[in-house]
Amino acid sequence: MRKFFRVFATRTSEGVGSPAAFVLGLGLIVLWAALGPIFHFSDTWQLVVNTATTIITFLMVFLIQATQNRDARAIHLKLDELIRGVHGARTAMVALENATDEELADLQAEFERLHRRLRTHRPAEPAGEPRGSVTQ
Repeated sequence: MRKFFRVFATRTSEGVGSPAAFVLGLGLIVLWAALGPIFHFSDTWQLVVNTATTIITFLMVFLIQATQNRDARAIHLKLDELIRGVHGARTAMVALENATDEELADLQAEFERLHRRLRTHRPAEPAGEPRGSVTQ
């Protein structure tokens, strides 16, 4: 069941995010609006689009959240592997997604101080060295 839902959620999210899906959605709304005069802009005519968009939106929330959760987990694992593999990197950063908001704010302030210090005390860059590159 999990595999089916994962595949279904991923494919649906990719499909709905495509230009073709946007054009299809726009076309359906234009068709619905064009049918308004034929149905005399009745309550049923309005109810059709309201009900359809409500149901689609409700279901899409769960599909999109599932794909975002999976993508975020994969990105965290990739970053964890990079941190683990870089000599001198702080491995405490590996589980940073579990830190409190206060801990994250402290780390952000630390990196902002480091950035300001590096910006004001940056030595002249050697010729041919790309700006912002790290040398060891």
